[in-house]
Amino acid sequence: MWQGLGRPGPATILAMLALVAALAGTAYAAGRIDGRAVKVKSLPGNRLRLGSVPANRLRPGVLGARIPGQITGSQIDERSLGQVPSAAYADIAGTAQSALDAQTAINAVNAVNASTVNGHGAGCLPGTEPFAGACWQTSASEAAATAPAAAVSCAAQGGTLPEALQLAAFAQQPGIKLDAGDEWSGDLTTFSGENAYGVVTVSASAVLNSKLSTELRHYRCVVPLVV
Repeated sequence: MWQGLGRPGPATILAMLALVAALAGTAYAAGRIDGRAVKVKSLPGNRLRLGSVPANRLRPGVLGARIPGQITGSQIDERSLGQVPSAAYADIAGTAQSALDAQTAINAVNAVNASTVNGHGAGCLPGTEPFAGACWQTSASEAAATAPAAAVSCAAQGGTLPEALQLAAFAQQPGIKLDAGDEWSGDLTTFSGENAYGVVTVSASAVLNSKLSTELRHYRCVVPLVV
């Protein structure tokens, strides 16, 4: 065959060897190429098959910054997430604020007759009004009682029977009327024996009298200011 064409020269032989080497290299590369053989930044992302590159081989942040169609809230199972610390603190703060608001509301309701005493805010419960640095009941008791029983009733309410002169002064306030049958005060006049003593009463006309402690009279209590 070569006789008809003549003996190939050195240049032809080198060209043939180069062609064979090139073809063999291409076949080898097609069968053996992997990620380590790819030059950095030589392939665009759209040339990679989906799912062919694991997430741990991607640069940090590339999932959120480069891949479209990010996960939305509707795709997340909230049960798999713990509470964010700030949210937990917010819950505690919200509960504390609610409790504070509730207590403030209670105080506002109770302090119907809000006033100021020596520069400090104070208020009296319903059915009482401020006078002489305390809260005085605006009406006498419905039932009459002995002086000791009246004192016990006032003590149960956190208060005491008023002093006689203060009760007489309170009777002069607008809208205040003492019971027609006199009211007990906390002042004693005489003491003659065991459980036998006289107590000052104040009449509707602000007149002071002395009655035996065993007699029945109406009364009103004086309780501390609600501050």
